[in-house]
Parts: sequence; structure tokens; C-alpha cells
Amino acid sequence: MHQNGHAAGPAHTEKANHIMTFTSTHPALARALAKRGYDAATSVQTAVLEADSATRDLLVSAQTGSGKTVAFGMAIAPALLPAGEERFGPAGAPLALIIAPTRELALQVQRELAWLYAETGARVATCVGGMDVRGEARALSAGAHIVVGTPGRLRDHLERKRLDLGQLKSIVLDEADEMLDLGFRDDLEFILELTPAERQTLLFSATMPREIENLARRYQRDAVRIQTVRRDEQHADIEYSAMRVAPHDVENAVVNVLRFHESRATLVFCATREAVKRMHGRLVERGFNAVALSGELSQNERNLALQSLRNGRARVLVATDVAARGLDLPDLALVIHADLPNDGETLVHRSGRTGRAGKKGMCVMIVPHNRRRKAETLINSARLKVTWQAAPTAAEIRARDQERFLSDEIFTEPATPEELELVGALQGARSPEEIAVALLRLHSAGLPAPQDLAADTGGFRRDGLRDDRGRESRPTFGRDRDRERPSFRGNDARPERKPREFGGGGRHQADDNADMVWFRLNIGREKNADPRWLLPLICKAGDVSKAEIGAIRIFDRDTRFQIKADAVEQFEHAVRQNPEKEGTISRLGSGDEASEAPREEPKRKPRAPFNDERAPRAPRTDRPASSERPAYAEKPFRAERTTKPEGTTYEKPKGYEKREGYEKRPSYEKRAGAEKSAGAEKSWRPKGPRREDAPASGAAARPHRKGPRPPHSGTRDHAPRSGDSPAQRPSSKYAHKKKWRGDESAKS
Repeated sequence: MHQNGHAAGPAHTEKANHIMTFTSTHPALARALAKRGYDAATSVQTAVLEADSATRDLLVSAQTGSGKTVAFGMAIAPALLPAGEERFGPAGAPLALIIAPTRELALQVQRELAWLYAETGARVATCVGGMDVRGEARALSAGAHIVVGTPGRLRDHLERKRLDLGQLKSIVLDEADEMLDLGFRDDLEFILELTPAERQTLLFSATMPREIENLARRYQRDAVRIQTVRRDEQHADIEYSAMRVAPHDVENAVVNVLRFHESRATLVFCATREAVKRMHGRLVERGFNAVALSGELSQNERNLALQSLRNGRARVLVATDVAARGLDLPDLALVIHADLPNDGETLVHRSGRTGRAGKKGMCVMIVPHNRRRKAETLINSARLKVTWQAAPTAAEIRARDQERFLSDEIFTEPATPEELELVGALQGARSPEEIAVALLRLHSAGLPAPQDLAADTGGFRRDGLRDDRGRESRPTFGRDRDRERPSFRGNDARPERKPREFGGGGRHQADDNADMVWFRLNIGREKNADPRWLLPLICKAGDVSKAEIGAIRIFDRDTRFQIKADAVEQFEHAVRQNPEKEGTISRLGSGDEASEAPREEPKRKPRAPFNDERAPRAPRTDRPASSERPAYAEKPFRAERTTKPEGTTYEKPKGYEKREGYEKRPSYEKRAGAEKSAGAEKSWRPKGPRREDAPASGAAARPHRKGPRPPHSGTRDHAPRSGDSPAQRPSSKYAHKKKWRGDESAKS
């Protein structure tokens, strides 16, 4: 259904796959479509070409890869080119505005509209973030018929009066739900408020949340609602599969999937930028032609990465969710989810990069054992039908390589005369077996080596319980539970409980009667070993569940634990293949003293209790007893001490002679009284030789505090003046604060 502020019109739901040509569109656009090989319209293109949809507002919900760009390009043509007009006039203010959420999508829309409107003489300009602002401003000032941009950059040009929307006839919001999710609501409302009221407004969105409907109700008039696919239907051209792997085999599984399919172009999604860097480095190290794409790259680096994948220089693109929407790569046939997305909507948009324009595609989810529950939740929320299977093994990849090699076109193409001449020379110099071996070696030299993966555990755990905790693993309730529980009523004695030994934990603990094998881990109490983190460490290192682990005993320097006998081979293989395990795990063999259950450490001998009735200590003979020691002699009182006899004099120490030019500094009261007397020289200043031009007293005697600073010669002292002797020159600018040393200080 379509909405207006007060009215609603008929809704269009296209489900039929009938073939429709482009005869109803503009003749110039129909010729451009024929040149590009478009012979039949998709469902969304058919819906926008209906007679009642021309020049009206549209609210379109279509699956990704259904040709929405060509659809709204044809939808705005009647408003831009009236009947009878084949070409645009001189470029001026834009007639159409297309808003996209990301730079890649905006540039892709610009390329699509450029060839679609090539015969009309339309000038298409772009305004996207990360590009040259001055170049965009020059393009807008020169005039453009159609402008494609992102919300932030378009608003910037509008605020700087570089973009005029006064003559706008059509506006398109592509991926409107994504723009609202990215926080562009304010920018969109700012742009829409500046457009003419009689414009044509088209909203294209993969989903129709309430926010999109509110936006359409506010800015559209009598809009036609078009929905080309139901929500419970998945993309018919995409095959979904999920592969179970061990947590440490995710990167190896990605390598094997790439080698098994050998797609012309593949897109690998990772969760974070660091994960993109790590995955890109591992693939390049193994021999793949891979490029990376993430939000931290500049626009020029993004364009180079995408162009490398389009022209064939690269075959693998490792990217974050920045490439999940609007990215159109014609030869992309495989999408790999190395990291699971956060929600089902992102899963659908990621997978929609393949299977576009009627081509078939494949989507592969790499699911570690510990992420099985999250993967099933995503699949259910996206309403997808997924095939669970194991990752390709090295043997399967080699067999697939052999099939591809035998069916290669190099064996069926006709040979040139130069090639026949070289073949004759090879046959004369080498045997057929040597020539075939050399051909095989040349073929396999450029192929990355497949990786060995841990054995697949299947959809069920080894203990017989469903991995998704289905009915087989749930406890019984109600009457059945009451019948199974023994009754302890009356005089029945409750059976004695066995002492609990730490093991797999809870209801999945290993059976006591099962055959167990002891292993050793070189982490003990000295390294703060604790069962709470030892148990998941063992499960991750050996790719086992808690149900396959028995008793765990922690000692000072190591830890001993049990593994079920039927899981020992798998456990040892996983430990050898896991490079990220913590500690060293080894099996306690039959020849080892500790091959059986490890013995407990000997208990320390307890200390003897404290004895309060000890025998008295023998008296000491090296010193007298305390009773025989003399009493303490007190010192005489100070008044009773002897005083200095009368007439006694003391000589002053050497070097205490009174120096020339110094006087005893007066007390504080005398200094204060001297300062109060106006114009009087302070008596506490050193009375040495003075300069003739020096002021008598007051503030003028301190030239460094007020007034201009005297010239400096570059050294510590002031520049000498005429008529000054070395003894009369101050040693520094703070000389009036220091004691005047006369000739001696001047010489020093």
C-alpha cells in the first residue's frame, strides 16, 4: 500500500516472472539498454514502467540485485524528458537528484546512469565524501542535468550555495533504510525541505521499517507502493551453504573454499578492520591475488581495489560491511562470510553482492563449532534455506583440480604453426611422460596449496546430544520426571553421594565407566591454574566438548586431565594442528610412571602443637643478675653545672676578619625606617665604588624592573660603557642585589 498524508492508493505486488521488453520506456533509454544486452525487464523494472506509475511518487521494496538502478533511471525519464524530446538542453541547475548512503554506491549509480542516458546528452555529476570538493564545485557551476551524491556532501554544497535545487523535477532516495541506519535523517530532511513541492519523489529500500513509512508519509504525495518479493522468500539465484569447522581452522577453511570453487571474483567478509588486514595478509602469503577494502582506506585506495577486482588483476576482495550494500561487481560469483554478521539483515545484504542481474551465485558461511547457535539464529531471522556441510578437504580439492585441468580449453583449442613446430622439437628431445609431468608441474605451480582441516564432527555431538540442544538433550518434566526420580519417603535411607571430582561439568560430564586416557598440561598452581579457564582452554585446543573430558587434577607444576578413549585420536590431531593453543599438551604413555591415574602429592607433616608448659630457661652466667646491678647515676641539674670563669676570653676563628667595604646589616626596624624617608639612600646597601651615572635610590636604581632593558652584548655581562673601569662594571644585571666585591669580583 502507498501512503499520503491523508490518502492511500492501490498497491502493486509483482510476483510473476513474465517477460517484458523495454518498449514502454523512453526511446533513447531503450536503445541504450539494447546495446548493453538487456532484452527483458526484471520484476521491479516492470512495475515502475506500468502506466499508472509514470510521473508518480513511488515507494519501492525490492530485493538486492534486482536492477533497481536501471528501474529508477527509467522511472524519472518521463519527468526529465517530456514526450517528443530526445536530448537534454544546455546544462544548468540539476533536474534530478539521486541520494545514496555510501561513496561506492553513489559512484556506481553515476556509472549506470551515464551509459543509460548516454544518447540523451545528459551530464551526470557526483558529490560524494572523500573526493575533491573544488572539482565538484567546478562541475556544479558548469551545470549538470543529474546529480548523484551522499547526504553529507550534498548538504555541504547546499549550505555553501554551490548547489541550486530550484529547478528540480525528481529526487531519488536509494537504500533509504541504510541511510536512516547510518544517521542521515537530519541531512535527508534538510535536503528534502529545500526541494520544490511539485517534485517527483522515489524511495527505494530493501526493507520497509516504520521510519521509512513515516518519511514517505511526510514527503510523498499519493505514492504507489511496489513490493516485488515477499519477506519469507529468499533470493532465487543464490545458493546458501554453511560449513562446520574448528575455531582455529577458519582461515584454512576460507583457503580451501577459494581453492575448491576457483571463482572469477570472490568477496570475503570480515567483522573488523584488523580482521580484514589479517585475512588479506594470510591470503596474499598463500599465493592469492587479493585486495582489501575497509573504512580506513581513502577513496582513491577504495577505487583502485574495486577496479583491480573488475579488470581481473585480483580475484579476491577482503572487506568489512562497508561493501555489504550497493557494491555491484558483474563477475562476482562467490561470497564467503569468514566472520558471521550481527543480524540477519546484514547477512542478506552481504549475500546480495552475488546473484545479480539474473546470474547465479553462491554464499558460504564459515561456522565454528562454538558459533553454531548464533549462525542458526541468523539463518532463522533472515528466513533462509541453508545446506549444512563440511568444508572441502585437501583430497577433494586435488580431485577438483584434476577435473578442471582435464576439461581446460588448452586441450581443445587449435594449435598454431609455431606451437606445432615447438611440439615437434619437444617430442624429439623428451619422452611423452616427461612432457606430461612438466605440464602438470607448470599448472600446479600457480595454485595455492590446500590446507588440512580437523575432522568434521557432523551435525551432532559425539555424546549423542544435539548440537542445537534439541529435545534429545532436554530433561524430562512432569509425570515422566516424577516416575524416574526415586522416592525417599518413610524410613527409606537416602543413598550416600559420591564425592564430586571436577570434570566435564554438569549433566554432560563423562561417564565413570567409560574408557579414559590421561593427558598432561604444563600449567599448574604456580601459574595460577584454575578449572574455570582450564576447561575451555582444553576444549579449544583439542576441539572437544565438555562431555568428552573426565577428571581434571591440578598440581604445582602441571595439570592432568582425562579424555574419552574414542575421542583421543581426534583430540591429538587437533592439538598438533592448533598453532594458537596455550601451554603444551602431551599424552601420558604406557611406559611412563604416570601413565595411570596420577598420584596425589605427599601431604606435609603437620606441625607439633604449641606447648605452653615448657621448662624454664637456665640463668645466664656471663653477666650479673638484675638485682646486683648498680643503680642509675643521675646527671646534675643544669644550675649546678660549672660555668665559665670570669675574665676568660675566646679568640675568633681564622678568616673571620672584617672585610673592606662591608658593614653589618641593620635590623629590620632600621631598614623600614630608612625606606620611609623620601630620597634617603638605603643604609643597608653595600658601600663600594659606584658608577657616576648610577641613580641614587628608589625604583630608578633597578632598571631591570621598569623601563627599557639595557643593551646586551651576547655574554653574561652588560655591554661596557666608556669611562668604566673593569672594577666599576657590574658582573651581571643582578649586581645591585648582590654584595659588591670590588676589584676581586671584577677580576674573577
